[in-house]
Amino acid sequence: MGQSRPIGSRTILIVEDEALVRFDLVDFFTLAGWRVFEADHAEAAIAILDSHKEIRVVLTDVQMPGSMDGVKLAHYVRERFPPTVLFVVSGNAPIPQSELPARTTFLPKPFDPHRLLRQIEGMARA
Repeated sequence: MGQSRPIGSRTILIVEDEALVRFDLVDFFTLAGWRVFEADHAEAAIAILDSHKEIRVVLTDVQMPGSMDGVKLAHYVRERFPPTVLFVVSGNAPIPQSELPARTTFLPKPFDPHRLLRQIEGMARA
């Protein structure tokens, strides 16, 4: 259930149902030297997380198809994989911090992936 590797393992799961956005993020993080997993809905993300305990960062969109949105997925990840660094993104109204799990960062779309990468790598050094 727990994770054994620190964030420095440079492994990220991108959960985004818009294929072009997901492909761009996968390419960006891959070129930056990260191992990238991708899912287009929460159920697929959970299966990947269960199979790949080395994932240290999860970036999820809020609105997705399926029974679970990105906020519910973030709560699931925080409960099941507590050390994971979480980012929740949305192009709609901001999600109040009170609705997000502890230690989760909200990013409005569009966001700068370079800035996101610097933020993640800064967390790795902290």
